[in-house]
Amino acid sequence: MQPLTRASAREFSRVRFVLTDMDETLTFKGRLGAATYDALERLQRAGVRVIPVTAAPAGWCDQMARMWPVDGVIGENGGLHFHRDATGHGLTRSFWHDEEPRSSVTRDLARIGEHVRARLPGAIFADDQPFRLTSLAFTQPAEDEARAALVECLREAGATTTVNNLWVLGWIGAYDKLAMARRVLAQAHGLDIAADNEAVLYVGDSTNDAPMFGFFRQSVGVSTVTRYLHEIPTPPAWITEGPGGSGFVEAADAVIRARGG
Repeated sequence: MQPLTRASAREFSRVRFVLTDMDETLTFKGRLGAATYDALERLQRAGVRVIPVTAAPAGWCDQMARMWPVDGVIGENGGLHFHRDATGHGLTRSFWHDEEPRSSVTRDLARIGEHVRARLPGAIFADDQPFRLTSLAFTQPAEDEARAALVECLREAGATTTVNNLWVLGWIGAYDKLAMARRVLAQAHGLDIAADNEAVLYVGDSTNDAPMFGFFRQSVGVSTVTRYLHEIPTPPAWITEGPGGSGFVEAADAVIRARGG
């Protein structure tokens, strides 16, 4: 993991897609700064497609996909993908699971949620849970032991799990951020990320970004990623000076410079 300031001027010249986590990568302390929003617009003007890949709920992703200067949003840690339709006002929605299995998934998630609350009365659903379609999110416990117990309880009940800086997450299915990104980039953009790995730069900050850091050779961690490196088998290739959105701006600037912007 090297400081991003040491990257050569042409390091990211092949990047055509910037995929990025949202919470504490685009935001900082929960807020999206004007400079970060501007960086999203500048990337698009430079011809770079931008897709947030986040654990955030469907409700948040709906708003981002409609109104932000992005080319779609992958949400709920890979459970869904929303992007603007041809009119520019509506959305096209796709999900990891087809429509019929999704009904079963919804029932299973409700069952798992009840199981966790019965086994761990102290577990608290995230306040955005009503806006989720494919996942369960619990508020991150302050104690490591409580977090580990929550993760284990979800797994025992049949959920796939991960954590980030806000939530302990559970869902049904063998997918994650990387699996859905692979599908979306192939189907919506004609990009095989195995064949053209360096067409993508990924920016993240936390444990659930580990599959992306492990796969993409061009990966950037904002400065606070150091808090989670003990949980990330392969660290990002580069690290920014700033946290959250200011770190994302550093990454965006590096890509735009490398493309001659």
